[in-house]
Order: sequence, then C-alpha cells, then structure tokens
Amino acid sequence: MAEKGTISINTENIFPIIKKFLYSDNEIFLRELVSNAVDATQKIKKLASIGEFNGELGDLKIKVAVDKDAKTITISDAGIGMSAEEIKKYINQIAFSGAKEFLEKYKEKTDTKEIIGQFGLGFYSAFMVAEQVEVISKNYKDEPAARWICDGSTEFEITDSDKAERGTDIVLHVSEESAEFLDNFKIKQILEKYGKFLPIEIEFDGNVINNPNPIWTKSPSELTDEDYLKFYKELYPFGEDPLFWIHLNVDYPFNLTGVLYFPKIKKDFQLNREKIQLYSRQVFITDDVKNVVPEFLQLLHGVIDSPDIPLNVSRSYLQADGNVKKINSHITKKVADKLSELYKNDRKAFEEKWESIGLFVKYGIISDDKFYDRAKDFTLLRNIDNQFFTFDEYKEKVKPNQTDKNETTVYLYANDKAKQDAYIESAKKREYDILLLDDVLDGHFINALESKLEKVTFKRVDSETLDKLIDKDIKIESVLTEDEKTKAEGIFKEFAGTNMVQIEALPTDELPVSIVLPEFMRRWKDMQAISGQAGMFGDMPLGLTIVSQGMLSGNDLTKFIQRSVETLQ
Repeated sequence: MAEKGTISINTENIFPIIKKFLYSDNEIFLRELVSNAVDATQKIKKLASIGEFNGELGDLKIKVAVDKDAKTITISDAGIGMSAEEIKKYINQIAFSGAKEFLEKYKEKTDTKEIIGQFGLGFYSAFMVAEQVEVISKNYKDEPAARWICDGSTEFEITDSDKAERGTDIVLHVSEESAEFLDNFKIKQILEKYGKFLPIEIEFDGNVINNPNPIWTKSPSELTDEDYLKFYKELYPFGEDPLFWIHLNVDYPFNLTGVLYFPKIKKDFQLNREKIQLYSRQVFITDDVKNVVPEFLQLLHGVIDSPDIPLNVSRSYLQADGNVKKINSHITKKVADKLSELYKNDRKAFEEKWESIGLFVKYGIISDDKFYDRAKDFTLLRNIDNQFFTFDEYKEKVKPNQTDKNETTVYLYANDKAKQDAYIESAKKREYDILLLDDVLDGHFINALESKLEKVTFKRVDSETLDKLIDKDIKIESVLTEDEKTKAEGIFKEFAGTNMVQIEALPTDELPVSIVLPEFMRRWKDMQAISGQAGMFGDMPLGLTIVSQGMLSGNDLTKFIQRSVETLQ
C-alpha cells in the first residue's frame, strides 16, 4: 500500500536554499549522512546498554558503496532504524531533529557527547548531489520496514519495504552534474577527511577507513610516549617527530579533549602545512581554528574536539560566543603550564629545545599580555656564548656594568654574529655581555620586552660607539684626529653612495673606525625586513653592511676597516 503526502515546510524554496547556501561545500553531504548513520548506531548501542534493546547488536559497521553503473551512492547502517511513522516524523518535518528528541527522552541515561546530530537538516544535504534520494529502513522494534523516496521537490512517497535487517540504507541517485562523486578515490578521500576518527567503524571498498578510538578519547594514564608519537604519524605521515605534546581533557565549564603537539620549527619560519584539526564528537569540522586557538599557538599541530564549540547550521563555520573565548583562554593556560613544567623538571632539555619553543613563547609575549604574565619566569634570553638566562637572571648578570647614568640597564644584542664580529669583540673587551637575538620575531620581541621589563633598554651592538651605547662618563682617547675622521667619513660616504653614514672615533682599545646608525633606525629596518618591506631607508645596506653585504664578514670585515684607516694616516 502506497501513501503520498507533502513534506512539512514553510516554503517550497527550501531545497534551493539548502543546495546553494546552507552548505558551501557539496562534499559535506557525505559527512552529514555518515554522521547520521553514526548517530543511529550509537543510539542502538545505548538502548542495549540500558536494557531497552535485548536483541543481537551484530555487525555495527557503517558501509558506504558506490555503483557507477547504477549511478548511486549507498550509506548503510545497522542502527536504531525507523518505521514509516518515524520516517514521516524525522525526515519530512525539516529541522525536527531525531537526535534532539532522543536526548530529551533519555537525558538521564545518555552521554550527550555520543550523539552528533543537532539540527535535523543534515539529511537534506543529500540533495546537493542527488536528483533522487531513497531511505529504506527497519527499526529495532521489528515493526514493518518502509521505503521513502523524494526527487528534491516537496513531494515524497512512502511504501512498504522487504528489508529484513535492522537499520537504514540511504540511496543517492547521483545527478549528472555531480558525477564526480561516483569515483571511488574521491569518496575515499572525503571519508578519510571527515570520518577518519568517527566512533563507529566505516567500511568502504572492503576496508575500514577510520580509527574509532583515537588517543584523545582515552585517559593520559592509559597512554605511552609511543602511543602519542604513533598518533602524530597517523595525523602527519611525513612529519618530523614533535618535541613534546599536551593532552587536553576538560569537562567543566565546557567539554574539551584533544592533543596538541609542539613541532620542531626552524628560525626562518618555513612551516609545514600541517594545522590543528577541529572535531566535534569525532567528526572533522575544519582546520581553520583562529577563533578557538590563540594566534600564537596556531603553529602547533594536533587535534581539538569539543561538542561545546558553537557551529552554524552547516557546521562549517565557528560562531563566536563565550565558550569559544573560554576554550581559547584555557588552551593558553594549559600550554603555559606545560612549558613551565618542562622548564622546572629539566632546564637543560628545555634550553636545548629553545630554538623551537622560543618562537612560540616570543610570539605569545608579543601578542598576548596574559601569556607574558604566565611565561615570564621560563622565557629565556641567550647570549652569543650560548648561555641561557631568565629575565631576572640576566638583569643580575649585567648590572651594574651595563647600567647607564640614568640607572637604566642596557641589554646589548647582536642579530648577525658574523657581520657584527668587530663590535662584539670591542664590547667583550669592556666585559659587556651581548645577547643573540636573530630570530625572525626578535625585532617585535625586543619592543614588547622594553614595554614590560622595568628600566631596561635594548641596543644593537653596532648602533652606536660603546661609550654611547652604555651612556656613562667614559673618558676615551681616540686614535683619529678630527681631520682624519672627516676624511674617513668622506671615503665611506662615497663608497656607500649615500650621506647616511656617520664615522665615530673610538677608544684606542677598540677598532680605529666605526660606521654607526642609531638604534631606532636599525630596529626600524630590521622590523621592516620581517614584513618583507624595504622601509623608509629603501634597500640601502646600513651600518657595517655597507661594506659587508655579500662580500665581507667577521674578522675579514674587521681587517678591511683597519686597512682602510691605514690609508688615511
């Protein structure tokens, strides 16, 4: 006996809206239909666990099949199933979510994290690729099976079915313009992208394509280092082993699980394309986590899973709300706690990893004031002798030798040991200590620290003569007369092709001549270089780079300057 009716909706334009606007990416249909199948399977498992279903569960795999000749894609589950009345209730009444009703009915006995569906609209994403959709289902109560069919209009037909086994088959009759989805390789790619960690086994082309029990669903006490490294390889098969990881497991005031890995990062910031993956109840949502993870931690790798992350109806975009901010703040705190723990437990190992860790920490200090408060005790400064100091340790080391007449402590730094060799050697003769700040972020990092560290200023070792770098009353005896200085200045200006050259006479225990540029001008150029801009000084190589860029460095450069001065005398 056949029954015909009309789908209960407010407008006949609902399907074009679903096809064109609700789901921005047509491959989403497979995620939604497989997620619905997972829901149906989780429900039957739950009913069995609480004694409301006493039959055999049997094989609960979800099976996806492509038939190129028939031009169909079929998604089959052995879940809770539906009767004809339930199909009319859940399929025909758009946005009346079966998952939502199930949760209401069994809210005292059900872990809501196990049920994926929220909106009741996911099923209709099928019409993005199908010109006709069939639903063939038999429920767990052994009521008669039913077959529902719809061509994407508001009309449907329900008939009896001879389906003998519990569960649901969704058959998509793929439209001509969506024939690309009849390719096995493409379907496998989509399933692996969205369903790689779904909690029920997904079988396609004779193989199970997912890991239903990823490590973020387990307790850290159950896991070994090998488990974490193996999972990292599962996420990033070609990636280099990470430095360490953080296991997230929060159930109040929001639900959040996941594992974040610290990758090895080179100072040139040539990052891999791997990103943090965001899941909701083990369904992949996106790898664009800018609202969930603070900006400076988006260099991390790994997985975050939360049913409390607010998504729009298509689950494709995050929506800003209080939970997102709380999650963002919690992740920042967990990362800071982990770094602090590593520092306290094994400082030497922490120092050895600083090249990679330091980029995260510096980025955090630059972009997040709260992170600075958490990180200031384990943030390290490294000098050119490869010694590491905390902020407090370093200030004690250089005082009072590097404190100027205004009681400000001067931190000398180099960002290119080879090019600044002569200046470094001169500073060392006065027993000044020089930091090495040659990371891509260090220009911004220096500015951030000057605003946070009390009575501290940073000066590049070649930005002034030493008596001016450490502004003290130092009596010096210059090796050059004023005439010799003027003559030298003319030679270097002519050589450089610019008037932006200043020659300073130095003490006799230093180099005989120095080309200097004030700190603020050097720092401006360094920061412009980070952003890929030439800046207000154009492409002119400044300071010692006038004579060293692409030609001389280190001791060779020092000797060149000495020879140049000798020609003046």
